[in-house]
Amino acid sequence: MHRTWRAGRFLLAVSSLFAVLALAAVVWLGVDLHAFRRAAGQLQAETVPWTLERQRLGRNLEQLRLEGQRVLMASSPASRQDALFLVHVLSAQPGMADDPRTASLAAEVEGFLQRIGSPAAPADIQAWEALSSRLRLMADDLSVEGGKRMSHELAHLSNEIDEASYKLFFNLLLVAGFVVVFLRIVQRYLIRPLQRIQRVLSSLDARLPAPAFPPGPMAEIRAVEDAIVRFHATLRENDEVRLRLERLATTDGLTGLFNRHHFMGLAADEMARAARYGRPITVAIADLDHFKQINDTLGHAAGDHVLRTFAGLLGETLRQTDRVCRYGGEEFAFVFPETTPEEALQLAERLRARLLDNPLVLPDGRRLEVTFSMGLTDGSGCDLEESLARADLGLYEAKRSGRNRSVITQRPDLG
Repeated sequence: MHRTWRAGRFLLAVSSLFAVLALAAVVWLGVDLHAFRRAAGQLQAETVPWTLERQRLGRNLEQLRLEGQRVLMASSPASRQDALFLVHVLSAQPGMADDPRTASLAAEVEGFLQRIGSPAAPADIQAWEALSSRLRLMADDLSVEGGKRMSHELAHLSNEIDEASYKLFFNLLLVAGFVVVFLRIVQRYLIRPLQRIQRVLSSLDARLPAPAFPPGPMAEIRAVEDAIVRFHATLRENDEVRLRLERLATTDGLTGLFNRHHFMGLAADEMARAARYGRPITVAIADLDHFKQINDTLGHAAGDHVLRTFAGLLGETLRQTDRVCRYGGEEFAFVFPETTPEEALQLAERLRARLLDNPLVLPDGRRLEVTFSMGLTDGSGCDLEESLARADLGLYEAKRSGRNRSVITQRPDLG
């Protein structure tokens, strides 16, 4: 392990060699060195942990705001309850409760979200906008507070170094050799590491690799560098948590496909784009045939395996531009941009052929032939709900006609 020592002790040992010739200068410099040591210790013991706490509180407030938005936008009581639970977890964190401002605001937000009904009234939505703005502003304030304090402490350290340099220059005639050696030590072991720390802090990003510092002998600098590395690790952990929460909010936990809520937003955007540029688009709904019988005879674990396998086959067969979600139970909804119903029908038949050529193998080794029925319709010039309703009629017709087939439902205006 690389040996380190306290900056004050090292500088005192060097200055003692010149004590006889420049005792007064050494004492004068010792005052500044003591101030630097105190400032570095404060940076290590107080400023960095305090700044990390400000950053964490700011991210928690932003996450609280996002979860509050999920409560208002929840499409079902279950998703609303999940969002309320996350709001409660965030509000109850120890760091949140330690700060009176965040504790008060978090309690106010949690109480408000628990009081409002579903769906939210216009007055509740307006009140939430005000609370959301306060959450965002407080998160920004916390981040700014941490940055200002860190900048102030680093500036203070730089000032201490500058003052020591000026005094050393003033005493150059008395202790020329001491000044030269001392400045080289300060430059190599203090100024350069602090400049490196400042550059690292200005470009710190959770998406980049952890900063690497060369081993140095100064314990204070090493402590700050270690704190920065830990801070980066915390940023990365929080970023990973944010990504996991986003995945939970947009995907179906069983199949990995988009969930219904997220799909509806993506599909509506695709429909609007097709209408704006006059491009073809097809909407479809598919249903696994006799899925209830699979659950009843083979168990829900087998049913889940079928759903996951079918979802994987969808990912391998459909194009990257196609949108698909688990619409509910064994139903799946599709949007095929830049595709006519006839072209989408060819995609469906390709999927049907792959499903027939690759029977599903259950965990216990049994092979299971699974088929699906699909309804398709032209979605150009229509809204999403209307297109899904027509596709559902096509699905009903496919079921009524014997299953394992796809049926195109024509729009009324096309005959």
